[in-house]
Amino acid sequence: MTGLTAKGAATRDRIVRAATDLILDRGVGGMTLDDIRAGTATSKSQLFHYFPGGKSDLVSAIAAFQSSRVLEAQRPWIDHLDTWESWQGWRDAVVDHYRGLTHKYCSITALVNEVAPADPQLAADVAGHADRWCELLAAGLRRMRAGGLLRADAEPDRLALAMFATLQGGLLVMQAKDSIEPLEVALDGALVMLRAYAA
Repeated sequence: MTGLTAKGAATRDRIVRAATDLILDRGVGGMTLDDIRAGTATSKSQLFHYFPGGKSDLVSAIAAFQSSRVLEAQRPWIDHLDTWESWQGWRDAVVDHYRGLTHKYCSITALVNEVAPADPQLAADVAGHADRWCELLAAGLRRMRAGGLLRADAEPDRLALAMFATLQGGLLVMQAKDSIEPLEVALDGALVMLRAYAA
């Protein structure tokens, strides 16, 4: 949102941060704007001032914030991923991040699943954050292949999608079982799959 004063930007950021935790705890469907107003100590007029599209605008802002938070937790590893050691460091950073969360809805994919039927445009916006995450994995694999660490016949985009899909599956089972182990096992398996393409 452009044109905000420093104070206005800080207020909007406060609302997004608080609403993110509320929605990740209860899910998009389990939250009304009244719940969000109460949880963020925000008036109705103030909420619509910063999010004129209502819940749709707010969920879009939450997805952007959560995406940046998740990616930041994976740094510096995700910005490189050009050695086997960096992939192991990335795996450990992902596990450490999700081990520390208490949210029921811990992934951007969970938001996509909830908003897709009712708001396709919002779903596309939210899914875009997941696409950017997957592209960072693919970029690392391209560097691995260019550096001779992956076989010439390795397909970075397909391998990245397999890695990302495995990660998301691990998150869903982690959520269902309330245990970090499914995510650990999923990522370990993904790295074994990746090493099968080592040069």
